[in-house]
Amino acid sequence: MVTVGVGYYGLAVFLGPLREANGWSNAVVSGATGLYFSVAGVTGAIIGAHVDRHGPLRLQVVGIVLLAGSVSLVGYVNAPWQLYVLYTVLAVGFGMSSNVAVNAIISRWFVVRRAKAMSIATTGVSVGGVLLVPFGTALVERGGLTLAGPVLGAFVLLLALPVVALVLVWDPVQMGLRPDGGAESRRPGAHSLDDATQLRRWTRREAAATVPFWAILVAFSLVLMAQTGFVIHQISFLTERFDSANAAAAALSTTALGSIIARLVVGHFADAWDKRLLAMWLLIIQATAVTTVVLVDHRIVTYAMVLVVGFTIGNIYMMQTLLVGEVFGMLSFATVLGLVGVVTQTASGIGPLAVGWLEDASGGYTVPFLVTAAMTYAAAVTVLLARSPVPRIEEPAEIRTRPAR
Repeated sequence: MVTVGVGYYGLAVFLGPLREANGWSNAVVSGATGLYFSVAGVTGAIIGAHVDRHGPLRLQVVGIVLLAGSVSLVGYVNAPWQLYVLYTVLAVGFGMSSNVAVNAIISRWFVVRRAKAMSIATTGVSVGGVLLVPFGTALVERGGLTLAGPVLGAFVLLLALPVVALVLVWDPVQMGLRPDGGAESRRPGAHSLDDATQLRRWTRREAAATVPFWAILVAFSLVLMAQTGFVIHQISFLTERFDSANAAAAALSTTALGSIIARLVVGHFADAWDKRLLAMWLLIIQATAVTTVVLVDHRIVTYAMVLVVGFTIGNIYMMQTLLVGEVFGMLSFATVLGLVGVVTQTASGIGPLAVGWLEDASGGYTVPFLVTAAMTYAAAVTVLLARSPVPRIEEPAEIRTRPAR
């Protein structure tokens, strides 16, 4: 809720005030956001192999401190280079504390029920959007970023650190347990959930030599570039349409609320579905909703469509994680997800920059948002190639029953 709620949705809250307070162009601030996602992706790749071997908890503690401290200072930058340096540190903290670390823990604890578990656990991401976006916007209106930054940073520090230090356990074997409480797969022919697949170790080079790896990388690079570009600029776009920052923030909270509802619904049945087909339909729905938002200037339709976009946002992130887990298993999960994340996070960073540049060049958001919709349709076709390879047995299943030293 707090690391991603502030580290992802918070960027949309900061974008407009940073432009107005410093007289910067859309492209300048969006460029810092682009750098942020790129650095976060590189950080995830660097820590991936370490997480698979030793767990992420110590890294998360460092990341939370960096994230909280950087957010607290966002209102005090007054030159573009300061913003870029601050967003770099902020991105390192985000990369260490959030996506790779959290999903690696969930993937170790759950295999058969991974989609359901992930849908419940990652609801916190959307709750952060629902609660912290309007809260952050209200803080900005009351006292500017010099008030909003420290308060949001305090939320990150005070709420996330106790969870990591006192609650989380990296791997069920540390408690003498097996994933899913020892439950076996109930899906006939679901070899992606078998020990032969889940316990296979992959090197970065081996993973990068497969078609599913590139299908996942290309499909989610396209959609995350498009999706992040839309979300980060959504408040600015809707502030112009509604002539109200509060109405725009409410719409972004609607997007986050839709993400909560849909993730829980999809997570309930996604374990029994082909993840490629499910991802394809989610991408098609998102692209169509964005197209409708742009072409239909009506308040009710706008709120309805940003809600539909919200239905897809959380599930698309979850589909990327689930596909990596099903194709490459649990023992190399963080390594492969981190490698994929270098590109997909960089693409996420390019999205806001590209949308900002196109908005400056075209004088509005119609062209950039239609481009993002087209990219999402292309991703829907590409993701169908992410088929899990036939597994080979490399390690005995018994290794998952021995407590870790």
